[in-house]
Order: sequence, then structure tokens, then C-alpha cells
Amino acid sequence: MYGSVMRGRVKSGRRAEYERLVREIAPVHQAEGLQSIDVAWEDKDPDRVVVVIRFRDKESYLRNAQRPETDRDYRRQLELLEGEPEWIDITYAVHAGRPVAEGASSGS
Repeated sequence: MYGSVMRGRVKSGRRAEYERLVREIAPVHQAEGLQSIDVAWEDKDPDRVVVVIRFRDKESYLRNAQRPETDRDYRRQLELLEGEPEWIDITYAVHAGRPVAEGASSGS
């Protein structure tokens, strides 16, 4: 499995809109190998978002990155962010514990 971790700052008051956007765009990329997208908010800074993205493999990740839909969706995210986010590309090695249940709430 391959993917990215993104860390950025959502414009004040736009958290719910950002979460809706991620839910909207995720299905578009599932056929291209997207496995999941997790959105989390930092405790110390409630506008700081961390997004964990998982693809089936590096090849599907790279193919998806070249799609016009991916560029469009990234630009839509940028409209809700304060500047460019930080990206870290990662190769997954180990998963311990249970998978996160679909529809898990943020608890807030």
C-alpha cells in the first residue's frame, strides 16, 4: 500500500466544508486505486488538518496523480486551505489493531 500524509491549515470556519469536500471527491478516485482517506484535526490547533491517504499501490497512486480530476479536486481543496499544505509520500509497512469502522465519528 502507498499514499500520502497531508498537513495544512483550513481557513477559519471552513472545517465542515472541508470534510464534505473530502467525502464528495473520494468516490471519484476509488476506481483508480484509492483505498481510504482519513481526515483528523489537531487538538492544539483546531484549524490544523492532517489527512492520511491510502492507495492500493504506488503505481495506482502515481497514475491517479496525473489525472485531470485529481488536479481539479486538489484546487478545490486549496480554496479551503490557508496556503499550500505539507505533503509526505509514504509506503505502508505494518498495520496493528482493527480497521477503522466506516462512518466512525470524530467524537466532537
